[in-house]
Amino acid sequence: MATEAFAPAKINLTLHVTGQRKDGYHLLDSLVVFAVVGDRVTCAPGEMSLQVTGPLSEGVPTDGRNLVWRAVEALGAEARITLEKHLPAAAGIGGGSSDAAAVMRAVCEMLGAEMPEDRGLSLGADVPVCTLARAATMRGIGEEIAPVADVPELPAVLVNPRVEVPTPAVFKTLATKDNPPMGAIPAGLGVVPFCAWLATQRNDLEPPARVVEPVIDRVLEALDGALLARMSGSGATCFGIYETQNAAREAALRIAEDNPDWWVVATKLS
Repeated sequence: MATEAFAPAKINLTLHVTGQRKDGYHLLDSLVVFAVVGDRVTCAPGEMSLQVTGPLSEGVPTDGRNLVWRAVEALGAEARITLEKHLPAAAGIGGGSSDAAAVMRAVCEMLGAEMPEDRGLSLGADVPVCTLARAATMRGIGEEIAPVADVPELPAVLVNPRVEVPTPAVFKTLATKDNPPMGAIPAGLGVVPFCAWLATQRNDLEPPARVVEPVIDRVLEALDGALLARMSGSGATCFGIYETQNAAREAALRIAEDNPDWWVVATKLS
């Protein structure tokens, strides 16, 4: 019997780069939330195969180059997988990592197996937090995950200019790799004061990503009117948080009309 799992977009509300290990891995301190928009995976028993469908399926590999395939192999399993793509690739919103995490959840459910102890860290730094798929802090190289209950539901717009930003190039351009960690997350705040706190925090990868791909400047400018506009992950997707869902929908319609080649979606983050 087939098993389905949702792979929501991952958004780094904050992303502080706090150091670099001798092996080259960067140390992070990030507050991560997830959107109600995302991909979907379906797994069924059978010989290993991967079919990719959906509006953003073009160019997505259907073999061992795909993180979904590698995630199933990491479980020592086989499955017939369908991946329905709605998220852009290499966009800073964990599309591949969230797909991998979702397929791990689905295969484990299908087989009655336990999630691996490393929660997919060997596949990528974002995979463990994506297996949780709810608001959490992510620290270390991605292995230190802790759920967070103090994030209000955030009306938001996600915008990607349909350009891929290579993460290694962003880290290479990062001037300082030993930055202050994130501050304590305040409890009990509504959307407006929570965004005011977020504005005191950072995404340390945003400035170098804007050097690597200057179109990010235009994306952030397009989110004019948001309580907070910031880049997610290593880019190029940016998010704007709005006071109400209606305001987010209106902003998304305006941005999409002005930039028909961009990927634009109104959503909720939590």
